[in-house]
Amino acid sequence: MKINQIIWIQIASLDEEENKKQYKSRIADMNETSFAIEIPLDPSSGKLKRLDPRDQLSVSFVTEDGVKQFFETEMLERGKDGIHLYYLRRPEPDAITRIQRRSFLRVPARLEIACRLGSNLSFIALTEDVGGGGVSIICDDHLPIKNNDILSCWLLLPFRNGQIEHVPFHAEVMRTKRLEGRDKQQLMMRFANIANAEQQKVIRYCFERQLENRKL
Repeated sequence: MKINQIIWIQIASLDEEENKKQYKSRIADMNETSFAIEIPLDPSSGKLKRLDPRDQLSVSFVTEDGVKQFFETEMLERGKDGIHLYYLRRPEPDAITRIQRRSFLRVPARLEIACRLGSNLSFIALTEDVGGGGVSIICDDHLPIKNNDILSCWLLLPFRNGQIEHVPFHAEVMRTKRLEGRDKQQLMMRFANIANAEQQKVIRYCFERQLENRKL
């Protein structure tokens, strides 16, 4: 990447149409930990796109030798002193790749999650993995849960800065799998209803876990 380089941005969103959109921008400044971009533009409508802190972004650009590169980042803050810029986290060199991620990032994670089905069944479980589009959990196999059930969930997310967030959402059970010899079952679930701000917390957690895994 370099100053004045044109980049294309996709914003992680539960809205499928928004998730597919590509916004055009330009790198205005860079330092060791972040880089500043002009406010992204929607080429199809000519409208500027507002970004919010902690928005998770997929960025692409073309190198001088014509190779398209991709990386993921997040919006850190808006420019100060009336300057219309957004500051994004600068990726590590080995995080820039020729491969585009076409779905939400998903990471293995053992997190506590509280679930409720209807008005009578409540239980505590652990996640197997977490992603911006849903979660997979491990729970007791005697629980009467089947495909297409909608669970009310509260997920506990611990962040690197010590902050702990409780994320509420509704999830649809897409598939169940009995785990032999463990008296447990795995539920693969997708978000059926989650506020955008809460989804961004999940995506932010996934990015943090991915960065931690790279350092191991």
